[in-house]
Amino acid sequence: MMTPSQCRAARALLSISQDALAAKSGVAKRTIASFEKEDRKPYDRTIDAIRVALECAGVEFIAENGGGAGVRFRKANNGH
Repeated sequence: MMTPSQCRAARALLSISQDALAAKSGVAKRTIASFEKEDRKPYDRTIDAIRVALECAGVEFIAENGGGAGVRFRKANNGH
C-alpha cells in the first residue's frame, strides 16, 4: 500500500503535477489532492491505480521495514 507522503514524494521525484498524475492514473485530481493532504482515504483500488501509474513512470515504493517507508527511482534494467 502507498501512503500519502509516498505519493507526494513520488510525484516530486518524477516532477509531475497532480493534473498529470490524474491523467496517467484515471483518478480525479480532487481525489489525489485529498489523499495527499490526508483529508480522506480513497478506495484501495483507487490508491492502486495511482501507485501503478507512478510505478510505470519510473519509481518504486519501499515498504515500511524498520527504516521507514519510502520511494526511489526504479533501477534501470539494462541487462548487466
